[in-house]
Amino acid sequence: MIDNKLTIALPKGRILKETLPLLARLGIVPEDDPDSSRKLILNTSQVGVKIIIIRATDVPTYVEYGAADVGIAGKDVLLEYDGDDLYEPLDLGIARCRLMLAGLAGNQKVDGRLRVATKYVNTARNYFAEQGKQVEIIKLYGSMELAPLLGLADQIVDLVDTGNTLKANGLVELQTIAEISSRLIVNKAAMKMKQDVIKPFVQGLAEVLEK
Repeated sequence: MIDNKLTIALPKGRILKETLPLLARLGIVPEDDPDSSRKLILNTSQVGVKIIIIRATDVPTYVEYGAADVGIAGKDVLLEYDGDDLYEPLDLGIARCRLMLAGLAGNQKVDGRLRVATKYVNTARNYFAEQGKQVEIIKLYGSMELAPLLGLADQIVDLVDTGNTLKANGLVELQTIAEISSRLIVNKAAMKMKQDVIKPFVQGLAEVLEK
């Protein structure tokens, strides 16, 4: 039983749906249905424990700055995030996918510097830098597959689940940059100041994952 205040940041969508059953096994159930409620702060079945529902890319920021004590974030978000005041104690193994480099099928001749479209700018830049390649990164927020088709970019870096969207648009997977799953992240200061609350939570979640 968690008998002190704990704020958990969860992203909307697939991660939220796959995290709620894990929390339920710890006895943490939101009082309002996140799918139907417009509330962004949800009280739970445990006094003092609340869940905040935010954009996936905002989870690390809320946790790092202490607005939330812990959070669940995809590894893709964490790779892209520029901050170091977070612990990442658990891989929850949910919402699995791959961060891929993809391009048009066949050998495409590139004149000049390779152009890569992605919303994962930092991750893509680091990936190519490790290979000693200089590329032009073009930031997009969606529909990455269009970029090579319309000549905006030579390749893309994006999340891939089944790969069906790539195939449907004539693209192929070229390289896996990272295997992605959702991670528990913890505010470093909260881990010290509220360890009597957070350590049992982390341990409980770890035990749930082992079952």
